[in-house]
Amino acid sequence: MSTVTKTRIESIDLLRGVVIVIMALDHVRDYFHADQYLYDPTDLSQSNAALFFTRWITHFCAPVFVFLAGTSAFLVGERKTKKELSAFLFKRGLWLMFLELTIIGFAWSFNPAFLFFRLQVIWVLGFCMVILSGLVYLPPKIILALGLLVLIGHNLFDGIHAEGNTVKDFIWAELHERKRFTIGGRTIGTGYPVLPWLCIMLLGYSFGQLYKKGMDVALRKKYLLIAGTSSIILFLLIRGINQYGDMAPWAMQKSTLLTICSLLNVTKYPPSLLYALMTLGPALIFLALAEKPLNQLGKIIIPFGRVPLFFYILHLYLIHLLAIVAVVYSGRPWTDMVLTGGSNPKDSPWLVGYGFSLGFTYLVWIIVVLLLYPLCKWYDIYKTNHKDKWWLSYL
Repeated sequence: MSTVTKTRIESIDLLRGVVIVIMALDHVRDYFHADQYLYDPTDLSQSNAALFFTRWITHFCAPVFVFLAGTSAFLVGERKTKKELSAFLFKRGLWLMFLELTIIGFAWSFNPAFLFFRLQVIWVLGFCMVILSGLVYLPPKIILALGLLVLIGHNLFDGIHAEGNTVKDFIWAELHERKRFTIGGRTIGTGYPVLPWLCIMLLGYSFGQLYKKGMDVALRKKYLLIAGTSSIILFLLIRGINQYGDMAPWAMQKSTLLTICSLLNVTKYPPSLLYALMTLGPALIFLALAEKPLNQLGKIIIPFGRVPLFFYILHLYLIHLLAIVAVVYSGRPWTDMVLTGGSNPKDSPWLVGYGFSLGFTYLVWIIVVLLLYPLCKWYDIYKTNHKDKWWLSYL
């Protein structure tokens, strides 16, 4: 029995739902875990396996979002002309970039002065959509070739760095390097460089052909399994050689478990070839195995995957508000949770000494997901019953 319907593909929604719930764990950790304000969880000289894997599992989120955004763009194009698809992607891309700079940016800082602009995952999703809006006119084979070429070759540019604070430096960083710039008294961080994320979206767009109307389900599963397994094998081979594909080579550690952590500790900023292989391989296998009638757990998770942007915005505000309650409970002023950097310990030195255990962090994560579930389920039903409202496709 195929999970392909007239309007949705449940396996895609399910995968998106799983990773967005996992993503919430990372953001809860940003605001609640005590060690967040001391060191990076992937720093194996200070971290531990439990904390490392709490961070590592969330590495799957961004590449899956970007990849599936490309796949969804292809599926939208199945019911639109190229011109209509291009216009839709261009407008939606600009909208996402605007959201990152405003509503989402405020959710991170709670500071109306907007002193820090984080060009993160929603920004890069929008930027890549704007670029894809022009590339959709190219033949499918060219789009696939471009995606593979950039994926395989972009690590050749790892040695090129933006050394200053000029426009030229900013352009390069926005393309391929995580860096911060000071402009007019405000900080801009290129957290998600466009070039490697674009190749992931292009590959997702190319894989959309597997979901074309009339495609044999068994054949699609076969292709997904082959591609996913090949990605994992390539990851292991290239990582084992330890010469190319990532800026951070692995090394033997004081224990076998930490050595495995080192092997898996690949670069996300910007996403390396090995990072993409490590995360997209299992995602493709998941898509193949999930193409079947939903079980009860799947029915619970899938609403999150159908309204991902809605969940994303709400969960940031909810987590930050809960963190303000937690910091006040800890005897600190609520303003300590304004302008918190979130993902970098150096951003929030005043929060050293605040925070909770990893177990408590997981508990808060579960509470956040449970609180947002009825809202996401309601909005999913509302969208389904009001397909005539064009603006719903932008949230």
